[in-house]
Amino acid sequence: MVLENKYGILLVNLGTPEAPTTSATKRYLAEFLSDSRVIDVFRIIWKPILYGVILPYRSSKIAKLYQSIWMQEGSPLLIYVLRQKNRLSEWFPEIPIEIGMTYGAPLLKHAIEKLINQGITELIVLPLYPQYSSTTTGAVYDSIFSIFRKIRTIPSLHFIRSYAAHPAYIQGLVNSIKKSFSEYGEPDRLILSFHGIPKRYIDSGDIYAQECEKTTLLLKTALNFPKERVLMTYQSRFTCEAWLSPYTNKIIQTLPSQGVKSIQVICPGFSADCLETLEEINQQNRYYFKNNGGEFYHYIPALNDSDDNINLFRLILKRIISID
Repeated sequence: MVLENKYGILLVNLGTPEAPTTSATKRYLAEFLSDSRVIDVFRIIWKPILYGVILPYRSSKIAKLYQSIWMQEGSPLLIYVLRQKNRLSEWFPEIPIEIGMTYGAPLLKHAIEKLINQGITELIVLPLYPQYSSTTTGAVYDSIFSIFRKIRTIPSLHFIRSYAAHPAYIQGLVNSIKKSFSEYGEPDRLILSFHGIPKRYIDSGDIYAQECEKTTLLLKTALNFPKERVLMTYQSRFTCEAWLSPYTNKIIQTLPSQGVKSIQVICPGFSADCLETLEEINQQNRYYFKNNGGEFYHYIPALNDSDDNINLFRLILKRIISID
């Protein structure tokens, strides 16, 4: 394999505390929630709330949630992204691959420095978010250019904005759902739960909702399952303002009263399992459903380091990399 240029691949995800402790969680949340891409309230208003209320009172609670899903090797999100990197390296053995987190470790800055020190001339940045949002992919873009400003000679940049409609992505989700149906039977409802953002962000130009709807439409079309039994919802509300709806937890709590006794839930917006899927969806919402009279609940894992997900990333990268 002869490369025309010296490529480097950077996989980016949101981030995670380095340990499921109050102090580590507090450091992570402080960085994450200080980003104006995530919370765009005026700093003079937000900072006192963040440092005076949220961090002192929420850090220990969230640390306990992390403890409930922490793996022996470490944070699930970090472990799965490391596995994704390792499997991709088998496909691109001559191309350096690094991972970086927008918040926390491994630092994006260090990942980019490692790649540049290996003499790359072309940097491919793959944010591991299928659907674009200013709060996630946009934040990665900001961070990359902030780092570039301090580098004398920067590489050419290839930035993958999203892959919400990529055929291999849709097929990977279909395969995962079919496998679950084969093992557990078809549910009364299949719920597609996407991470929410404030509705105000959509009103001001964020295309995230369009991207989620695009994925949902393609997935419904590709599945051999009644479309009316597939529900699209949004999870993980944080502030008190209106967020994208319907809200996952509200829908799941009301389904048993409508005669729905079995549900399966998948989170198409997450390329790797993390707190929001393993704790919020697999634990909290399971409790809501069962506590309100539901009988069977199954969370369908993220694509993680599955063959389908690695093949998807391979296809995305091969469209950029020139190989003789």
